[in-house]
This record gives sequence, C-alpha cells and structure tokens, in this order.
Amino acid sequence: MRILSGIQPSGTIHIGNYFGMIKKMIESQDDGELFAFIASYHALTSVKEKEVLQQNIFDVAVNFLSLGMDPDKSTFWVQSDVPEVLELYWILSNHTPMGLLERAHSYKDKTARGIASNHGLLSYPVLMAADILLFDSNIVPVGKDQIQHVEIARDIANTFNNTYGDILTMPLSKVEESLATVPGTDGAKMSKSYGNTIDMFGAKKALKKQVMKIVTDSRELHEVKEYSTCNVYKLCELFMNEDELKVMQNRYATPGEGYGHFKIALMDKINEHFAPYAEKREHFINNPDEVKEILAIGAKKASKIAREKLSVIRDAVGLNY
Repeated sequence: MRILSGIQPSGTIHIGNYFGMIKKMIESQDDGELFAFIASYHALTSVKEKEVLQQNIFDVAVNFLSLGMDPDKSTFWVQSDVPEVLELYWILSNHTPMGLLERAHSYKDKTARGIASNHGLLSYPVLMAADILLFDSNIVPVGKDQIQHVEIARDIANTFNNTYGDILTMPLSKVEESLATVPGTDGAKMSKSYGNTIDMFGAKKALKKQVMKIVTDSRELHEVKEYSTCNVYKLCELFMNEDELKVMQNRYATPGEGYGHFKIALMDKINEHFAPYAEKREHFINNPDEVKEILAIGAKKASKIAREKLSVIRDAVGLNY
C-alpha cells in the first residue's frame, strides 16, 4: 500500500499541521510505503519572497525530521526537485472541467476571506491531483477540508482513464475524524492563511502571545464557564489525557479562575509535548548539509518512480513519438 502526503512550506509549522496531518504521517511510516513531500510549488500561491520560501523549505524539513520522519522508512523530498509533476499537472488540466474547480470549497473560502484570486489558486486541486496520481498513491491522509481535493483527483483520474485506459490509480482519502480539523485562536480552522495559528517550536514568549489570543466568551472570574464550547478547552483535548481533562472540566465549573489561567495550563502542555523533539531539531538546524543530503536522496528515489509513470502517461496521450 502506497501512502502519500505533503505540506506547504508557507510559514512556521503549527499545531494544526501537526495534529491534522504530520503526526499521522509520521505514524503511517509503519503502515505502508510512505511518500512525503514538501509542497514548494503549492507554496507559490501564498509566498512571493525567494528568501522566505527557501528558509521555509529548510524549516519544514528540519521539523519533519525532528518529529520522526525517517528517510530509511519513507521517501521524503521537496516537490520542485521532481518537476515531472508539472508536466502531469498540465496533462491533467486538459481533463479538468472549470466547474469542478470553481466548486472547490477551499478556493471559495480563500477568496471569500479576501485572498486574491489567480490561476494558481484556482488550479491548486489539479496540481494536488498530479502529486497524488504521479506516484500511484492508494491512500492520501487529509484533514476534512482536503477531502474534496482527493475527490477531485479521483474525478480527474476517472476522466483520464475513460479516455486512455486504466492507467491512473484511484486514490482514497483517509481522515482521522477526531483530529481532522484543529481550531485556531479565533475558533475557525487553524491556518497560516487566516493568521490564527499556534506554533510548535519557537520562543516561549511568542507562544504565550499566540495562546493568549485565543478567543473566548466574556464570562468573568466569579462566573462558571462552559468547557464544551470553549476554544481553549478544545485545544486542551489535543494535549491532555482523560484524567487531566476531567481536572480542567472541574476548573471550568468552579468560580474563581479566568480564561487566562486555562490558557496558561494549555501553554504548559504544549511546551511539555514538544520538548522531547527540541534537541533533535537543534541538531538538524546546526547541520544543514545533512538535511539537504536527506532531501536529495529522497528526490532521487521519487524521480525514478515519477519518470517511469510519466513515460507511461506520455505514451498513452501521444507525447512519446
């Protein structure tokens, strides 16, 4: 079974990335053949500065390796180091109805939030389909918001196969329901695009500032608070065990504490959770050549498979002559 997933290097990795995708991605190394890439082409829809993109790619690689990505168990590379995906993107574009893209929830949501519309943003699902289909992916772990993109990939693959024969593997999405969508500081889905993230790594002062931004209701110290609808508690559920959550529930039900106290408890748990990875992360930050070598080896492995698959596709559509 081949599993494929990727993450955009469009900023510091946050806990929404971790619980929504990275944690399960790391764990899936023991479930099948994992293909994991840093989506540098996708990042161009939001990152326009050369130096920022380069730094983000390195940072994402360091974070993945620190959190348990094992290059001996998986194929781990930077998307743009395997440019065959762009040729497949163009081929698939010719089998993608405009209406299919215009109905994409992610596109409509981003433009509704004021993000400028362009071809890259609109055709994002086609490039994602190329990522998936180029490697004959069987399983694509995604958050709930990305399920539609996998369905679009299936629609495109089905149209292509109806025209040229059974060439593209039909992928299936896999969602961990309880961790599919992580709330941001404003209660909406945590996303760099929305500016509502909480980072995994970084200065404690910066983390505290992010946690303290979490939106709550206006109940005061002397009032009982409702934990089930509280954004702070929803994030605590990611980090606390059952007994710890019961303690938090009792604290919410007991007057005398404010949301600031609950936020501090959450911040302590975030620091505790990611502390074991900090030493390994420091090693990779101080050894950038080692990181680049790991990515180069991954790209070489991915390129071999991509070239073989693309040759079959080129032959089917008539580009090999």
